[in-house]
Amino acid sequence: MVPTPFTWRYGGRQVSLSGSFNGWREGIRLPLIEGSGTVFQIIIDLPPGCYQFRFLVDGTWRVDQQQICETDEHGIMNNIVLVNGNNFMFQDLNAAPFEASTSGNNEVMPSVGSSSGRLLSEPVEQLSDGDLDAFHRVLSTHLLSSTAYELIPKSGKVIALDIDVGVEEAFNVMYELGINSVPLWNESIGQMVGMLTASDFILVLLQLQRNRAMFADVDHEIRTISSWKAWKLQNYRDIVGTLHPIQRRPLIYAGPDESLWNAVLWILRNNISAVPIIQHSADGSFTHLLHIACLAGILRSACDICSHFEGRLGHVPLLQKPIGYIPIGTWAVNVRRSGGRALLTVHPNDPLSSALTLLLEAQISSVPVVDDAGNIINVYSRSDITALAKDSLYTRIQPEHMSVSQALEVINVTGRRTRYRTCTRFDSLYWVMQLLSEPDVRRIIVVEASTGRLEGVITLQDIFNYFCLGNSSRSPPSS
Repeated sequence: MVPTPFTWRYGGRQVSLSGSFNGWREGIRLPLIEGSGTVFQIIIDLPPGCYQFRFLVDGTWRVDQQQICETDEHGIMNNIVLVNGNNFMFQDLNAAPFEASTSGNNEVMPSVGSSSGRLLSEPVEQLSDGDLDAFHRVLSTHLLSSTAYELIPKSGKVIALDIDVGVEEAFNVMYELGINSVPLWNESIGQMVGMLTASDFILVLLQLQRNRAMFADVDHEIRTISSWKAWKLQNYRDIVGTLHPIQRRPLIYAGPDESLWNAVLWILRNNISAVPIIQHSADGSFTHLLHIACLAGILRSACDICSHFEGRLGHVPLLQKPIGYIPIGTWAVNVRRSGGRALLTVHPNDPLSSALTLLLEAQISSVPVVDDAGNIINVYSRSDITALAKDSLYTRIQPEHMSVSQALEVINVTGRRTRYRTCTRFDSLYWVMQLLSEPDVRRIIVVEASTGRLEGVITLQDIFNYFCLGNSSRSPPSS
């Protein structure tokens, strides 16, 4: 028998261990090492051999990406330990990258006995139709069985702004209420006619950079929301410099009796952040705004999707697959080979105008802020722009002269929390969905565990896009 240590270095309240050495039975509790707040370890006597194992951290199965990893016959990622005579082989956190061998499913796996679990430029796994069908069936059935009405909280308020309200006043309202989009009401026709969003605020700020007198000069007649929307329709390409002009379209909304599945499809297919839930009277004499639905609210709805999946983990193996092996999200090219869009970043000293233009031109909701080594520092998102409405700060700054780090300081001063969490590419899809279900979290930053180096970004829209629109050939079951 060989004394073999098992170590979890990344914290938690309760950590246990299960593996092939005990038939995957009840977990073995790991004690916290004395004097450490994050390192758990236990030493087990094992006969020579090769063993698979996983850690159960606060009720969630995890693997340590700094140790050898391998996918079992069920598609679940496990750590590997080799016990050989009086020696055991574990991974050195500072060791060099492993030598990779390609398995039959086009997945780059570490060679057994290699010196590091770091995966470089790994291809995405080819998911089986069975895995995709199982996930799609459970998700679509759940969303079809719930209505938009169930999203409406028992207490709270929802507002709309008249199109004749001033632009500056509108942005102050958005800041004070902490909202990133608001429906627009046209009193003359008695209808909701559009949305004012954080993207409008970005465009105003960029236009102020070009012509600061524009919003102060009454002759320009760009003082109200309606005049701004009309001007933007004609001049969007000039502001952003993009080849993608915008087009006027009717308000996209959902009715209270529509399924959550329909609400998700409205958001995804139109590439918008939210849809208002609107009830019309039978004779069309009045319109009642009930709620604003977004993907985060749907994920955390009264019938909580994550809780719905929790009892079905054994029937939906895709939920336990590592997020780095699923074609979801945006990844650095040195981490994973994929045909997706490039992972865009900014540095703290880059001008704010560069970050804002990037958000609009690339049509992304956020951009990671990294240091010179590529380590994640923070994230700047479209919604963060509303912090500049405090005391009308945006009318007194020049985005090309304010750095990204200075803009982030404004957010911290105003008490706004960063809206992201981190994971590793070996964390499961289910774990990532749990993180995304937390309040204020809109994106997960994938980092290399020991360095904090940015490896990818996963958003709620990425997940819903892949499993709803990406499987359009799989028709949802009838409701």
